[in-house]
Amino acid sequence: MTTQKNKSEKLLFIGIVISMFMWGLSWPSGKVAGSYGSPITIVLIRYLIVFISFLLIFFFMKAPLTINKKGILPLIVAGLLLSVYTFLFFYGLKNGLAGAGGVLVTTMNPIMAYGIGLLINRKSPSRNETVGLALGLIAGVTLLKIWGNLDELFASGNIYFLLAAFVWAVLSRITSKASNYGSSMTFTLWMYLATVLMMLPLVDYTSLKETLTVADSYFWWNIVFSAVLATSLATTYYFYATTTLGPEKASSFIFLVPVSAAVSSWLFLNEALQIHTIVGGVLGIAAVYMINRK
Repeated sequence: MTTQKNKSEKLLFIGIVISMFMWGLSWPSGKVAGSYGSPITIVLIRYLIVFISFLLIFFFMKAPLTINKKGILPLIVAGLLLSVYTFLFFYGLKNGLAGAGGVLVTTMNPIMAYGIGLLINRKSPSRNETVGLALGLIAGVTLLKIWGNLDELFASGNIYFLLAAFVWAVLSRITSKASNYGSSMTFTLWMYLATVLMMLPLVDYTSLKETLTVADSYFWWNIVFSAVLATSLATTYYFYATTTLGPEKASSFIFLVPVSAAVSSWLFLNEALQIHTIVGGVLGIAAVYMINRK
């Protein structure tokens, strides 16, 4: 029984690590896709593809599509938060750097998630958690090279990234309770639909038409990667992990994203990769290890 449990935990950890690297790749991919139109337009296209692809997954898995009525309000709130997060994600990318955004959001998010969790549960972090959070904070400072870029920390793009990190931390709290209302996957499916429906009244359809007119294969490759691999699969797996590990533990794995975001931004967007990025990435991985260490 114990062996089976350990095997399941290992598979869960492997899955969430892969998901985090998919997230890292989504930052340069999102910046490319975001250059084709307004943030709200790109959000609508992205989540429409997410919902369709996820619906196909449900069709082949023959998974149930119903949730408990008590889950409707959390579902609406989750859809609203996901809409706000994704808007901030693309607006930040339009005004800032993909590598810097990936670093800022993904180092601040676990710290915010843990802080919210500790406040709600009214408990103090364990020794390992304290060390892990401290390492994560040091990783963020190192990755951002704050000592040389203090003025840029609150630049226009970074403000949106900081807000996005907070919104995601709150969203993680809600999705961690998804299994209380039925299947966590079903909850996630309808959350994606709620996100699409909330975007519809806000979209400038002239802008949408222009985006679809100028969209080429480069745009569609990036939007499909961002929607299907980084969202339908990776984000859904993350939401599933929050129901098993809890929002704080699951959020700690986000410390793995900065190095993936920074390296992929260097490879695909020619954004500079420096020694502090590598050091910060190693510290982020160490933070994940300490927080999840038994």
